[in-house]
Amino acid sequence: MSSGMRWSHVALNCRDLTATQAFYQQWFGFHRARAVKLDDGEIVFLRHGDVYLELFGSSADKRIVGTADGPPDPGIVRHLAFQTDDLDGFLERAASLPVSLGPLSFDDFLPGWRSVWLTDPDGVVVEVSEGFHDDEAIAV
Repeated sequence: MSSGMRWSHVALNCRDLTATQAFYQQWFGFHRARAVKLDDGEIVFLRHGDVYLELFGSSADKRIVGTADGPPDPGIVRHLAFQTDDLDGFLERAASLPVSLGPLSFDDFLPGWRSVWLTDPDGVVVEVSEGFHDDEAIAV
């Protein structure tokens, strides 16, 4: 990888740009970093630290149906993922959000690793986990 290369963003198509923006702002701490006006709407960039989401308004109503942790089809993003230090606290605050799977414990792989999957206003699966960390034996 080039030394000048770094992560940029994930782009999401949204049926309701306002609802999707509010979801990521309220539940994951994103803020509006830029909006680009188009003839038929706008593109909104949300930022949280070094992570950006690029939101596109879309009139299409096609949903990709997959498993509770996201669509399994090659070439389709399975889910977005966020980490928290307090999954139970997040779940208390987010009790109104639709949970598609979990919470599940992955103690057999990594003690203390737990995850829950929910969906955003457009049906994109979002994972929230606690306790995951790199394997120090293989991390570079």
